[in-house]
Amino acid sequence: MSTPKTKRRRRGDSCLKGQLLVAMPLMTDRRFARSVIYICAHSDDGAMGLIINHRADHISFPDLLERLGIIPQGAEDGISNDILERQVHVGGPVETGRGFVLHTSDYHSSESTLPIDRDVSLTASIEILKAIAQGEGPVHAMLALGYAGWSAGQLESEIQANGWLHCPPDLNLLFDPDVEGKYVRALAKIGVDPSHLVNDAGHA
Repeated sequence: MSTPKTKRRRRGDSCLKGQLLVAMPLMTDRRFARSVIYICAHSDDGAMGLIINHRADHISFPDLLERLGIIPQGAEDGISNDILERQVHVGGPVETGRGFVLHTSDYHSSESTLPIDRDVSLTASIEILKAIAQGEGPVHAMLALGYAGWSAGQLESEIQANGWLHCPPDLNLLFDPDVEGKYVRALAKIGVDPSHLVNDAGHA
């Protein structure tokens, strides 16, 4: 697994790296309906992020570890409850066979970790999954398959068209296993009651 690279934006440009995108009700793409996305990279060439509130119901974390050969097949009896209860997320519709781990910055690999801000990093390698399975990974981590991507200017256009609101994240919201509540919680951070949202709402 390798991490997409982006160039720095020019000074004065609005950079959404490290921010949350919250889908508006008018979102016509069903893949992003009621989605909350953490933006991992944003440059003049486009943007990349991970959906943090869509669970991958077709695969469990132990199943994934078995497929990657990190744990023996059928060895779930010897796995801690923490590993058994971890979820796999649908990070987005792009390259759904690739895995990305969004995590707290207490874990770092010089070869595969991309620091996003002071508290959050992104790692796309099998080594971090091995560390998590061995109880040596980051304090908080979220595994996602696939990612959301935008070409140059596309995300900005979608925001201008009232497709998205955006706000700063917090670690509790990012890594809370209660994925169903993240959409309403993200809107609350902006001061928005979802029952009051209408299709022609403006920016936060």
